[in-house]
Amino acid sequence: MNAATAATCLLVAGFSCYLYGGGDVLLSLFRVSVADPSMPEPGAAPRRSPQGVPYTDLQHIVNADGLHLFCRYWEPAGPPRALVFVVHGAGEHCGPYDEIAQRLKELSLLVFAHDHVGHGQSEGDRMNIKDFQVYIRDSLQHIDLMKSRHPDLPVFIVGHSMGGAISILTACERPSDFAGVVLIAPMVQMSPDSATPFKIFLAKILNHMLPSLTLGSIDSKWISRDKKQVEAYDTDELNFHGGVRVSFGMQMMGAAARIEREIPSISWPFLLIHGDADKLCDIRGSNMMYENASSSDKKIKVYEGGYHALHHDLPEVAESVLKDVTGWITERLPATTSQQQQGS
Repeated sequence: MNAATAATCLLVAGFSCYLYGGGDVLLSLFRVSVADPSMPEPGAAPRRSPQGVPYTDLQHIVNADGLHLFCRYWEPAGPPRALVFVVHGAGEHCGPYDEIAQRLKELSLLVFAHDHVGHGQSEGDRMNIKDFQVYIRDSLQHIDLMKSRHPDLPVFIVGHSMGGAISILTACERPSDFAGVVLIAPMVQMSPDSATPFKIFLAKILNHMLPSLTLGSIDSKWISRDKKQVEAYDTDELNFHGGVRVSFGMQMMGAAARIEREIPSISWPFLLIHGDADKLCDIRGSNMMYENASSSDKKIKVYEGGYHALHHDLPEVAESVLKDVTGWITERLPATTSQQQQGS
């Protein structure tokens, strides 16, 4: 073994310790692996989802890079009172948010979501992103589209895990555009216990040398205390199960660093919901955001013993979370004509 090979092996071993021995909650969040790009050949028609379904048969938008993003919409029967954009986490898709969306729809809210690039039924290299900003850019594109159709409605965001990080940075780009943001176990910061300067240094070197190397995968038992929900996660073919690329992990680190810089200037209303037994996204990030954000309308609710996906945790917890989300948003809706008449 020559010196260069030995050095590479040492770096791989060091980064593996960074993931496994250090318990880095941020990088251990993702269940992804090396995947073939899902973009079709140039000129191919019709464009198809990674599952082989023509996009002509699927609701979708096309992002600035020309990639098709699968979309879902939950539209109330009557005129909507507000728009709610739902942002899913890494390695999953927007389908599992149907229950939250249905509850909001029952309150006359128009809910919409899309699968991020490289996720679910959207195009793109599986769980690989050139720049975290792409997620934010695509979110703003979808929000702008819905606002153009409903220009007078307030806009809320509901984000989970990595979707929480996307939600935070999206709202930070246009702080006056959003009536409120709900964050369920958001990825706010890396674990202070494991993100030491030396380990970050190793990660940066490895990213330069072997950016496509995949490391670590999540133990899905930490998703929920409800075994049925864990089984559903494991068997969902639209989820991605495998190891996180080094390059993707670096994008996550960059997003967390950016969030930490933005927090003191956050003035928009937000609700944080986090379980104190969450081993995938450190609750200390939520606590830090709550304590340091300048917003005058902020709230944090901690679920004792709660795991990561609180909206899919034990039935009584999941139901409580649904009430937290719907109640908080409803309290911030503009009064209806009947409510105004009753108050006069």
